[in-house]
Amino acid sequence: MRRRSFITTMAGCTAGALLNRSLWSLAAESKLTDDEFLDDLSRRSFLYFWEQSDAQTGITRDHARTDGSTHPGDGHKLGSTGATGFGLAAMCIGAERQWVTRAQARERVRTTLKTFANGPAVNEHGWFYHFLDVQTGERNPQSEMSTSDATWLSAGALTVRQYFQEDEEIRRLATLIYERMDYAWMCNGGLVLSHGWTPENGFIKYYYNRYCQLACMVLLGIGSPTHAMKPETWYAWDRVPNEYDGHKYIGRSVLWTYQWPFAWFDLRNRREGHGSRINYWENSTIATRVHKAFCLDLAKKFPGCYSENIWGITSSESAHGYVAWGGPPARRAIDGTVVPCAAAGSMMFTPDICLPALRAMKDKFGDKIYGRYGFADAFHPTNGWVSTVALGIDVGITLLSCENARSGNVWKWFMANPEPQRALALADIQLIKGS
Repeated sequence: MRRRSFITTMAGCTAGALLNRSLWSLAAESKLTDDEFLDDLSRRSFLYFWEQSDAQTGITRDHARTDGSTHPGDGHKLGSTGATGFGLAAMCIGAERQWVTRAQARERVRTTLKTFANGPAVNEHGWFYHFLDVQTGERNPQSEMSTSDATWLSAGALTVRQYFQEDEEIRRLATLIYERMDYAWMCNGGLVLSHGWTPENGFIKYYYNRYCQLACMVLLGIGSPTHAMKPETWYAWDRVPNEYDGHKYIGRSVLWTYQWPFAWFDLRNRREGHGSRINYWENSTIATRVHKAFCLDLAKKFPGCYSENIWGITSSESAHGYVAWGGPPARRAIDGTVVPCAAAGSMMFTPDICLPALRAMKDKFGDKIYGRYGFADAFHPTNGWVSTVALGIDVGITLLSCENARSGNVWKWFMANPEPQRALALADIQLIKGS
């Protein structure tokens, strides 16, 4: 399944003014420290969710133009359940860093949770459609009830439940969204989850039975207090071996699948039992370093595109539309495009190689690729093509990974919930002794 198939005004003039004033004045400085650079990138990423989430529903747009403008022909009403989940976590980051007030963030969170807990967003056994109308919550035609996208929504809901734990309504709504998700139903009589369901055709024929972004959805299913999956489900999917440049790891998947689940689940100093002993923190670290080596090898075929600090390919926009590419091995015909969120999404694992990459991209290409919401989704270093859009999910993983690298806050908030802890215990993902 592809990761995706296809402006409202700010809520509060005071918050908008503060964001803009601090954002652009900092960007004007000629030389930023590493933390100032990450703060600037993170503020811009947060701004996407503040501006591109509907003030009446809280649903986040799937994409927007990099300058923040929207036009009817751009699918300006197309909302994304997955992006909305990232947006919920973004509100916690924005409040914590005082880019908006806590009260403003809390109100946006409450609005979003109401939309999914009480409607108008329609659910089936607790699962939500991938794409929605941002203003009405109605299903985008032919969109599926998406297992993956509903997972990011529930992860965001648990994050805000913990961060705004003083708010009884937020706690109630977030709990309802998560506990209503029927994991057994989405397994369709089997042990692993289907990719989704449509009212026209029933369950999608593909299942999450090999390494991909499944870690978060399976663990949330195991930890569910209402419609739980069996703990042995964690060991029911294929740990596909991979090797490149002498490094061995699990998974032959695109880079974002090594990032998204572990932006919420903190598996540092943990490894699974049952004889496998895999440490998924180390696995994601290896996958990132291998991916950089893969890009450097591609430099022979695409001179001027990939270099020591210009690298990264993951599912993204391209000159030929949306492409689920990456490697190793190469999943599609690579053309030299660079995707900034590939490096940004791994900041929490390998800041030593990801931070220099992000800084080099900005220093070399400047305003051509770096704008209101941070980096453009993708660009080609030699032929001049630059994506005109920012994708909510790619901006989201950039923000969450940078925040975890800087403070560990998203891990802290999410893992403070009892259900993730219960899931790790049931799945036998153990703390490494002496860590």
